[in-house]
Amino acid sequence: MSAIRPLRTANASGFYGDRFDAMREMLTGGPLDVLTGDYLAELTMLILGRDRLKDPGRGYARTFLRQLEECLGLAVERGVKIVANAGGLNPAGLADSVRELADRLGLSVAVAHVEGDDLLATGRFPGALTANAYLGGAGITAALGAGADIVVTGRVTDAALVSGPAAWHFGWAREGQDAYDRLAGAVVAGHILECGTQATGGNYAHFTAHDPGTFARPGFPLAEIHEDGSAVITKHPGTGGLVDLGTVTAQLLYETGGARYAGPDVTVRLDTVRLEQQGPDRVRVHGVRGEAPPPTLKVGLNRLGGFRNEVVFVLTGLDIDAKADLVRQQMDDAFDRATSRPAHVRWELARTDRPDAGTEETASALLRLVVRDQDQNAVGRALSGAAVELALGSYPGFHVTAPPGKGAPYGVFEAAYVERGDVPHIAVLPDGQRLALPPYDGPAQPLAPVDEPGLPDAPPAGPTRRAPLGLVAGARSGDKGGDANIGVWARSDEGWRWLAHTLTVERLRELLPETAGLTVTRHVLPNLRALNFTVEGILGEGVAAQARFDPQAKGLGEWLRSRHLDIPEALL
Repeated sequence: MSAIRPLRTANASGFYGDRFDAMREMLTGGPLDVLTGDYLAELTMLILGRDRLKDPGRGYARTFLRQLEECLGLAVERGVKIVANAGGLNPAGLADSVRELADRLGLSVAVAHVEGDDLLATGRFPGALTANAYLGGAGITAALGAGADIVVTGRVTDAALVSGPAAWHFGWAREGQDAYDRLAGAVVAGHILECGTQATGGNYAHFTAHDPGTFARPGFPLAEIHEDGSAVITKHPGTGGLVDLGTVTAQLLYETGGARYAGPDVTVRLDTVRLEQQGPDRVRVHGVRGEAPPPTLKVGLNRLGGFRNEVVFVLTGLDIDAKADLVRQQMDDAFDRATSRPAHVRWELARTDRPDAGTEETASALLRLVVRDQDQNAVGRALSGAAVELALGSYPGFHVTAPPGKGAPYGVFEAAYVERGDVPHIAVLPDGQRLALPPYDGPAQPLAPVDEPGLPDAPPAGPTRRAPLGLVAGARSGDKGGDANIGVWARSDEGWRWLAHTLTVERLRELLPETAGLTVTRHVLPNLRALNFTVEGILGEGVAAQARFDPQAKGLGEWLRSRHLDIPEALL
């Protein structure tokens, strides 16, 4: 594997609000070199942007500071470096707060931060609340090389929290095929770790195949990264959850797309990733190839889209459709009489009711009304007054889950791209020196889809049975702006032969009617026995706009697994 000892890198946060005790658990559970924390997401940047509007000194993940207050002494005692993107929109402010905390605790800690990603002040994106380029790991590498014990960043790629320390530990170059392959391997390890317990059995499709309680409190993951870029994914001994080919495959497919997975440091060829079970809770990730990164950097933009409000009408018993039609007509008439009608009105009827139900709740359906407008008044009193006034004059059994409020602001996420030379990448070292990292000036490779690989031979014909897809396949889904991805994998070679030929784009559209009329792209990843589908536009303007029942597409894969189709009996 390597002449230099592996780097033991772990994760203690997959999002802003993750398990608070995870930092302590990881520091006390076993030996580590680097502990990372991912606190940022598209929605988080919007939240931090609104925080910064209220107070320019805010804009970072304050939970990280509270965790450090409990755990900084442990990290110093054990010699563990901490790298986190909790700086959000104000990494300098967070770094100062960490120094103040260390002084108060009587600890000697070298703190650095990485900045340059925030492009809001450039004026290039008028109307944006936040505008942040996704930086790579070079600033983290430089900060660790200057002796930093803690590095906090703004918007770097999630995987950079792992690839940056790996490049520092092994002294990797930034250019050349060997460098691309090593960096690509570390990026894959970082992608597996970034969502915390999703790599150790959290949100896992096949959780019922294991003993009850296995996934009640999954341990957080760690990676033993080797000099050649390969890694072993594992977890601390005695912690809950599971690390196997399925849990790692699920996280590899999460929020990715085609075979080329682009980043600021390297483009990873996901179709080269190979997984090998090495033993209990140990999966080796190897064979990863990398390519030169693209010439541009992605910029995440958040803007305030307006105001939204909602009300959920409960429809109980008989005549559900007629009751829904009545209240729709009444609300529509009320909007016509209002001073200003909401610009966007969306109705969704969830038939959660059952015939001859034994409880009132199971006899009821939910009719959800969501309104959006630039004017808060149009979604405030116009909605709440109209809904409440129907209380004694609408369908039989009228009631709502909660009275609507005055309306709340919502955000819209967009992605833009800029030339990488237009974005500064600055490591502010522990001694205060501002080190401007030179932009990557090696060969750039614009993204292009790879040719679809050959499929395995189709399975022989045989008897089939109508059954849910989830009996033979796992899935995990997620969001990227307004798009969703659905990764689907087979658990055996025989299952892969069937899945690869059966689950086409056309069949996916049949199974998930909400995707009809949308652009759906299928990507084939034979090494993982997996298909990855991207569904464009299904989430509207992104999670913050909450345009859909499941705004982050978290359950889209499970819906697909629940759909029935003809499956060979040999697989069941």
